[in-house]
Amino acid sequence: MRAGKKARKMAESQTDVSRREMLKLAGAAAVIAPEWTPSAQTRKTARGGRRFFTAGEFALVDELSELIIPTDEHSPGARAAKVAVYLDFRLSEAEAETQTSWRKGLQAVEALARQLHGRSFLKVSEPARIAVLTRMAERESEPQTAAEKFFVQLKERVAHAYYTSQIGLQQELQYKGNTYLREFVGTDVSQRSSG
Repeated sequence: MRAGKKARKMAESQTDVSRREMLKLAGAAAVIAPEWTPSAQTRKTARGGRRFFTAGEFALVDELSELIIPTDEHSPGARAAKVAVYLDFRLSEAEAETQTSWRKGLQAVEALARQLHGRSFLKVSEPARIAVLTRMAERESEPQTAAEKFFVQLKERVAHAYYTSQIGLQQELQYKGNTYLREFVGTDVSQRSSG
């Protein structure tokens, strides 16, 4: 078992519901949202034509997304669903205030990684990355620091992007879409008498 998987399993075993199960429940609400599939522009972004993030920011968001929703035996994770590509596209069209917030949030992640491990987030081991993410998530319901506040925003956006992607919607949630019913199996209230 990889060190990262082992650390995740240990963290998940401390609660009754795993992080992935919680995200899956939250993502179930996204089923009503239209499925996101990469357009020609977002496919271009996937090939290196980023629209908002710098190369370093994109790599950081991609890794953070994969740590939040990792690949497992059931389905591919956020990286395979191209969550970072989607976020890059959406943020390229966002208001300047939102863009600034994301850049400051990513800087807060880097600052926390340096504080905890003395190195950039992407230059530390996977268990150290998980430790940074765990620290960011500690007070999720009442975030205090810039990194904690950013985690709330990041997790929300990652979950939305993942569970509205083809991978998240069809493989993870196993949503089959609307199906044709040959016959209505409910109660026909039009035949009831009013009285």
